[in-house]
Amino acid sequence: MIMSRTPLRVTFVGGGTDLPQYFIKHGPGAVVSATVNKYIHIMVNRKFDNSFRISYSTTEIVDKVDKIKHPSVREALKLLDIRGGIEVVSISDVHSRGTGLGSSSTFLVGLLNALHAYLGEHVSPARLASEAVKIEREILEEPGGLQDQYIAAFGGLRVMKFMPNGSVSVDPVIVKDEFLNELQASMMLLYTGVERNSGSIHVSQSKDINQKINSYDQMKGLVDDLLYAFQKGDIEDIGKIMDRNWNLKRELTNGITDGSIDDLYRRAIDCGAFGGKLIGAGGGGFLMFIASPEVQSRIEREFRGLRRVDFKFDFRGSRIEFVGD
Repeated sequence: MIMSRTPLRVTFVGGGTDLPQYFIKHGPGAVVSATVNKYIHIMVNRKFDNSFRISYSTTEIVDKVDKIKHPSVREALKLLDIRGGIEVVSISDVHSRGTGLGSSSTFLVGLLNALHAYLGEHVSPARLASEAVKIEREILEEPGGLQDQYIAAFGGLRVMKFMPNGSVSVDPVIVKDEFLNELQASMMLLYTGVERNSGSIHVSQSKDINQKINSYDQMKGLVDDLLYAFQKGDIEDIGKIMDRNWNLKRELTNGITDGSIDDLYRRAIDCGAFGGKLIGAGGGGFLMFIASPEVQSRIEREFRGLRRVDFKFDFRGSRIEFVGD
């Protein structure tokens, strides 16, 4: 039996510039993201017979790979030429749909890692990410960007650049441990309770890119501003940069925000938050704010109906946690 553990992620700035519709024509794109200690666990086990058993929110038992309904599982098994006699089980620390934490790509990266280990293969984070991109963006033709696959595979606090030729660079953001602890203590995640379909937002967003190039260019420029704020250790400036990013992003296309989300965001700023954003494509999921501890307490009292999720940064990315008979 093999078990992989793959972290979910939060994005600071630049999300959207990782869409191929942007970076191929107008690139490079640039995103700063970080993985957190909320995980998707994938267990793979040899099955007694030659069938497939796939267990996620439902359970599938089929005799041929093409009969598997879960698209990512089906295509991952086909890509690695696994023809039967296998069980795949997934467990997530957070809702696996519509949260904005990159769960679908995190699931696939973790699945590929576990399947490679099942075959006795150790593969690099870059290969895991590129295979996940191939399945999601090329084979399944699902809309979206590339940041989720790469940050899930590599882990940590990273700046990722997406080049017009399709290459991707993934580099660590170099900061002092003391600042990382301060940054982590200044971040809060609040679950809105609203799940959304990121695919429909990405489709709409991709269609509108040519009309919004200036906004995408500005969001990309905020990456350098954020890295400078990291170097200075300026928490307030980080929040303000994220606020600028959010105000640019919310105007990119319909569906990214609505009146209720805008109201929540405004109320948090009124409480004293330096800034923040809705994590992921938009429409729901998690709000993230940068705020001092005393302001966070004020926000929690203001938003009693929302669930806060505490977290720490994860620096290891997707990994194999268990190998056994």
